Amino acid sequence: MFDKSTWIRLPRNVVIGHGVLGQTLDAVEELHLSGRPLVVSSPTPHAVAGEKVVDQFAAAGYDPAEIVIEEASFDAVQRVIAHAEDADAGFAIGVGGGKAIDITKMAADDLGLGFVSVPTAASHDGIVSGRGSVPEGDTRHSVAAEPPLAVVADTEILAEAPWRLTTAGCADIISNYTAVRDWELAHRLKNVPYSEYAGALSQMTAEMLVENADSIKRNLEESSWIVVKALVSSGVAMSIAGSSRPASGAEHLFSHQLDRIAPGAALHGHQVGVGAIMTEYLHSGPNGRWRDVRDALGALGAPTTAEDLGIDRETVIEALTTAHEIRDRYTILGDGMSEEAAIEAATVTGVV
Repeated sequence: MFDKSTWIRLPRNVVIGHGVLGQTLDAVEELHLSGRPLVVSSPTPHAVAGEKVVDQFAAAGYDPAEIVIEEASFDAVQRVIAHAEDADAGFAIGVGGGKAIDITKMAADDLGLGFVSVPTAASHDGIVSGRGSVPEGDTRHSVAAEPPLAVVADTEILAEAPWRLTTAGCADIISNYTAVRDWELAHRLKNVPYSEYAGALSQMTAEMLVENADSIKRNLEESSWIVVKALVSSGVAMSIAGSSRPASGAEHLFSHQLDRIAPGAALHGHQVGVGAIMTEYLHSGPNGRWRDVRDALGALGAPTTAEDLGIDRETVIEALTTAHEIRDRYTILGDGMSEEAAIEAATVTGVV
């Protein structure tokens, strides 16, 4: 008897392009969301875009509430929840990079509110996904959260964001290449459920950036268009899969372990990019496509070595040999790799 079922939650409206921040109200009204909007942002995104979003809704008679958060933390999630309850918010709009959007989606999930994502930097695929990432102590938690009903990505604003945030977003997408490989491996060896559609979409998105890395340039709005579309595709792949598997494998375990060993050393996207170089080497060997991954990151100006990340050789080896302990997710790292194997992977690929 066939009893398989799935529930895919995708954004209904995705608005991308030059000057589309001014269409945020239209994107929301088409969703038939009701009640008072709560606009959540952090200091810089609030000045760049948050105030304009508030003004749009105020001019339309919505009486928007707003809150500016300083850091990503579970305390910040609780503050947003409390503010939403006090304001009797009907839906939430997250304006910013990873911090504000993750906090907003987690608060919206807790309250059962509709959530709209307005990214101001193309720094990671969380702008569309149904997961939030929050640091706590020496670790980082990835939890299920409310995916956005709409995404409004203004490429004019994204193009003006710090370039390192854009390269981090690109590296995060490129790392999907090895994440899908790990997912396929787990399917073959551990019978982990696998979605051909989600896997193909995620891999296609990664290969698009690998093959077009030379055309993605600083302060070029067309580049922001390419990157944000790739981030949206990656988030959609996760929604189709019902998990983060299409975009999170051994390279993410490596990054999460770096967060424990050397917190704050580098951006998440940059760490997973370097991790992807080494995990692709583990998958395909010395003559595999790890050079394509490394060269694409290099063409973007993203880190490709431990030195670029601001960490030392010992930290890379420790992270590689202990990354399998982060979570119960089968990857190419299996039940752990030896120090000798870690040294080989990091040395041959030029990471150390």
